[in-house]
Amino acid sequence: MDTTSLIIFIIVGAFVGWLAGVIMRGFGFGIIGNIIVGVVGAFIGTWLFANVLKIQNIVSPLVDLVIYAMVGAIILLIVLGIFRKIVK
Repeated sequence: MDTTSLIIFIIVGAFVGWLAGVIMRGFGFGIIGNIIVGVVGAFIGTWLFANVLKIQNIVSPLVDLVIYAMVGAIILLIVLGIFRKIVK
């Protein structure tokens, strides 16, 4: 992965993490937390779409990354919310 791709990946991760936090209400993690949620969400979403659902190339590579990351980040936040309730 070259430097430009890494920067785009981090920017998309931050945006998607923030947007997932807005959608899921109450999950604000700050800029670093949003990047982590977005990047982990991208890995989860890419794995889910490519391996489980066998869906690839929806629109374009960048739009696909945003869609995969958004779905993955929302799934991640749902799992974190369930985990928080169990731990309390």
